[in-house]
Amino acid sequence: MIRELAIVGVGLLGGSVAKAARAGRLARRLVGIGRDAGRLRPALEDGTLDAITTDLAEGVRAADFVLLAAPVLAIEGLLEPVFGAAPAGTVVTDVGSTKRNIVRAAERLGAGRPLAFVGSHPLAGSEQSGYRVARVDLFRGATVVVTPTEATELAALKRTTEFWEALGARVTSLDPETHDRTVAAISHLPHLVACALVDGACRVEPAALELAARGFRDTTRIAAGDPDMWTEIFLANRDALSASVEAFREALADLQRVIVAGAPDEVRAALARIKATREGLR
Repeated sequence: MIRELAIVGVGLLGGSVAKAARAGRLARRLVGIGRDAGRLRPALEDGTLDAITTDLAEGVRAADFVLLAAPVLAIEGLLEPVFGAAPAGTVVTDVGSTKRNIVRAAERLGAGRPLAFVGSHPLAGSEQSGYRVARVDLFRGATVVVTPTEATELAALKRTTEFWEALGARVTSLDPETHDRTVAAISHLPHLVACALVDGACRVEPAALELAARGFRDTTRIAAGDPDMWTEIFLANRDALSASVEAFREALADLQRVIVAGAPDEVRAALARIKATREGLR
């Protein structure tokens, strides 16, 4: 059991971790850390957290497990003060949806020593944000990717893996570079495309959205995500995202080509191939 779990950022992800950790009795004490005490207070008042603070050093001083549930660029900036204030042996992980820069920053701070930091990315969430939409079951059945390197302490990796599994997640492992290429294709590109679909429909016909039915709404739901968060994600993973965009351009151009050519057999074959691939998703 974790003696004291410190969660930096008690929004959708951090709040859901706190709720699940409380329900599963995974930690004797839960501490929430953030910049705005008013945003932390609901989690204290409903009994999810035992304490809240806006002082980062105070919040992690007694922790033996720290979760950084902040935006990706903020996580990089949090590493140094957390490493400086947390006790020796404290395991630190995060929820960032990009990993290379965060892991590299952690390794620089570790200066070649075995590192009790393990990059994590839970593939769970919503276009909504904030503690008010946090859920105790958010990670149940979800995939969490951990991104250890040669510098990662095996004991820290084991504790982090067991932590996510205790929340109900399926844990898999990728190196940071492979992780970022993968999520660029399956997460960041779809979000970018959803935004472009909304913008493109408005450009074709400004009044089109008034007629938008379930298909369009479902396809573009994620375009309603937090612009600040997604700006950070897009920029932090811009090289991998750019490569995914180019692959998407080619796929779209191939479909456009057979449609413009008026070749029903080619159109049908392309759609059947794509349909079979989509149906193969578990």
